[in-house]
Amino acid sequence: MTTTTENGFETVVYNSVNRPTFLQEKEVVDFLHKHLEQYGDPEQHIAAALEYACSNHKGKGGFAIVGRVDQKTVGAVIVNQTGMSGYIPENILVYIAVDGSVRGQGIGKKLMQKALKFANGDVALHVEPDNPAKILYEKLGFTNKYLEMRYKAPN
Repeated sequence: MTTTTENGFETVVYNSVNRPTFLQEKEVVDFLHKHLEQYGDPEQHIAAALEYACSNHKGKGGFAIVGRVDQKTVGAVIVNQTGMSGYIPENILVYIAVDGSVRGQGIGKKLMQKALKFANGDVALHVEPDNPAKILYEKLGFTNKYLEMRYKAPN
């Protein structure tokens, strides 16, 4: 496990080399499921993104970063590698959440800065227009180049 501490803010990085244990994986999934609130997904989707990020199978990869203060998880991020570059960024930030009780204290910014440093290449993310985190992403240099459209195949 890769752990760093700076000014009382501890970060733990999980990836294909430093895979989370079952309990650590559950902690990340439960945290994100709770703190993503209205922007979240079902637990199985979050677990699949974490598994993809920490996989050592060809064509998969990425990382997860967990932020802690006083041994309490206060934030988490999952980034998946796309396996592409140029026309599609090498990484996609799939999930990021900060505990509501510590929002506005720079935790999200610290997690994002660490994720951007740790990512090998460009990073894309999807954000709802009304999500307050959009302001943070813009301050970090993210731009809105495209309007994303999706087709949902009928069941």
